[in-house]
This record gives sequence, structure tokens and C-alpha cells, in this order.
Amino acid sequence: MKFSPGPLDGLVIIEPRVFADSRGFFLESYRRDLFDANGIHCDFVQDNHSRSRKGTVRGLHFQSKPGQAKLIRCTAGMIWDVVVDIRAGSSSFGKWFGIELSAENSRMLFIPVGFAHGFAVLSDEADVQYQCSAYYDAKTEAGFRWNDPEVGVDWRTSDPILSERDQTSPSFAELRARIEGGRE
Repeated sequence: MKFSPGPLDGLVIIEPRVFADSRGFFLESYRRDLFDANGIHCDFVQDNHSRSRKGTVRGLHFQSKPGQAKLIRCTAGMIWDVVVDIRAGSSSFGKWFGIELSAENSRMLFIPVGFAHGFAVLSDEADVQYQCSAYYDAKTEAGFRWNDPEVGVDWRTSDPILSERDQTSPSFAELRARIEGGRE
């Protein structure tokens, strides 16, 4: 596995070795000793799997307390995976990063606690699987508007399919006020 630091502090892009032959392929998607050796010390407690159709945008979501670190991969199709730094006092607070994750490139993205996450589906359909460091808790589920102009994410889709929740999420300014006030 190749571990490369992402452009925002704490993000890690992981490229597993893929062993392919006429039968198909094999790869290790997680190996604790290699993750530990590369500074990712995380006990994952929950695995999630979603399937979405082309044009779907999911995000930008996070768990407020205790937060969730995530290991994201796309196992079918292709997504534009997006994270936004929401760590109070971070030099990259409010900055975003996007990366193509696909079944073809086998890349994964490690996202530490303190980032909002979302993705847009670029292929006809995509399966996204991710491990989380904390259990889902509806009471700490939070997010902000996917298209907030203050953050300015380029989602690579012109007519997104959105959930009702994502259509009505608060603005980034509202989230910033809660973070600065110590309520997130």
C-alpha cells in the first residue's frame, strides 16, 4: 500500500497494491500494521455501504461528538469524494478537497475526525463503502449546505439529485458560528 498525505492536514490518500490476473483481482483494503506505521491509529467499529445513481450528491455530513474518522472507498463505479475541514483553529478551516475514487483506481481516502464529508456519483451507479471510528448516532448527526458559496465546492455535476435533508441543511456560516461558540 502506498500512503500519501492529502493537501489538508490529516487526510491520507491510500493506494493499495492490486494483484490482477485472468481470474480478476485481489487487494488488501485494510491492514492495521501498515495503517499504524503510516500514522493512522484508528479503531474502526462500523462499516457502511451505499449505492447511488448518477448525479446523486450526498453531503456534507459529519458526526459532532465524538466525531468519526472514516476510510472511504468506491467499490463499483466512480465518485467525486469531497471533504471540508471543520476543525476549530485549523489553518485550513473551511477549505475543501476532492478526489476521484473508483473501482478502477482502487484509491481510498482516510478522513480524520473534524471533516465534513460528501460525494457526487459520476458513473451510472456507484457503491461506496466506508469504515467509521464511532457508531452512527442520530443525535450527533450534523451537516451544512452542499452548495454553500462560502465553501465553493465544485461537485462536477450540473443537476444534482439530493435528499430533502441535503436540500435544507444550514449554511456554512451557521455551522461556523456554532463551532466558534463551542457548540459543535
